[in-house]
Amino acid sequence: MNAGSMRLDLGHVSKSFGGVRAVSDVSFSVAPGEVLGVMGPNGSGKSTLLNLVAGALRPDSGRVRLDGEDITGLAPHRVCARGIARTFQLVRPFMGLSVSDNVRVGHAYGRRPRERTGDGETARLLRLVGLAGKEHLVPAQLTVMDRKRVELARALAARPRLLLLDEFMAGLTPTETEVAMALIRSLQREGLTLILVEHIVWALLDLSHRIVVLSAGEKIADGAPAAVVADPRVVDVYLGSASVA
Repeated sequence: MNAGSMRLDLGHVSKSFGGVRAVSDVSFSVAPGEVLGVMGPNGSGKSTLLNLVAGALRPDSGRVRLDGEDITGLAPHRVCARGIARTFQLVRPFMGLSVSDNVRVGHAYGRRPRERTGDGETARLLRLVGLAGKEHLVPAQLTVMDRKRVELARALAARPRLLLLDEFMAGLTPTETEVAMALIRSLQREGLTLILVEHIVWALLDLSHRIVVLSAGEKIADGAPAAVVADPRVVDVYLGSASVA
């Protein structure tokens, strides 16, 4: 994995479905090496936002720029080739393939020198995510946590500089959540730029350098975690009277 530098800029991005505005005039930047957390209630536009960045959806208006290049509306495989990879809220392994072969699929996309796409690189990624020794298993033989590891390794096989994680910790036990957090921190230490969408608020606050909060498709807060959770708009719209401590 070669992190390098990557800056993402969203400018006044909007997306509607059947008259319902899922993302409304959202702008923010992500600096190289930054971990940006995106939080908000269900239906606030978080996953739609990731889809707009990854090329799965084209915005109705606004621009998406990567290191200054306009990538608005590029197909997902072209976005991936420029250094953006993602995991999905619903884990999607290829059930008929082994763990190793699932990861090898990722080598077909993204930024990868040919000499680093062989079995050695696959084995390195499996060690990195904690799947060493499980190379020949199929997804049906894996726990939920291990399936998430497979998806992460497959995303990393594309050698991204920006990684989008959509509720990576959903469905995990508290112990598994701690393991997942340690894994995300290891990616951060390698300099990878990360955007995290997560409903486990305490984990998101702990991992992120900065938090963006969405409500009904609009950005209502953007700043350091401590400042964001103290923002009256966040308390009123997202947290209510509950504490996030």
